[in-house]
Amino acid sequence: MRQFCLLGHRVPTTPDFSLDALPSEAGRLDILCRAISAAFVLSHDIREDVRVSLVLQDEFTIQFDGSDLRNLNPDERSTAALVRTALEHREDAIGHVPAESSPGVSISRKGFETTLSEAATDSTVVHLHEDGDPIVDIEPPEDPLFVLSDHESFTDAEADLLAEYADHRVSLSPRALHADHAITVAHNYLDTGGFQRY
Repeated sequence: MRQFCLLGHRVPTTPDFSLDALPSEAGRLDILCRAISAAFVLSHDIREDVRVSLVLQDEFTIQFDGSDLRNLNPDERSTAALVRTALEHREDAIGHVPAESSPGVSISRKGFETTLSEAATDSTVVHLHEDGDPIVDIEPPEDPLFVLSDHESFTDAEADLLAEYADHRVSLSPRALHADHAITVAHNYLDTGGFQRY
């Protein structure tokens, strides 16, 4: 299983935003939607062995599971619609018990620490950071959890959590990459056994 944890620092925790104003009204949800698409979408196919956890303002986590995911298209608007539908079900999420909003998509009342600690129990946690060690210096993990932020840097508290949980802090490029591009490079790294098989 390949997992990606995305932090949305300013994405609304209510469904009261327009799908036509994702950069302005929805806390740059457009960036995160591109990242979600990059995690799953192949040419004419979906990666079924992928899970994405989208943490919103350290309050809710929306989880996308590739094995059950339906209605995900490679455009920001339809992905944002899945996020908004999940937020419409937020009252159905009791404690940490998730509420399914559509096939393969659920929402729970979990912040970053809970989401990270639960996923870390059976994953190799990889903190993606432009100042990390080159990714080619580590062996491709079998069950990685890549942690990325949105357009904002990790807060001090988030960085402290990552320092506690991360098995590796790696860089994917000598240049800073957008989250969706970083996910594409991470997939290629895993698909090719560390850039060895093409």
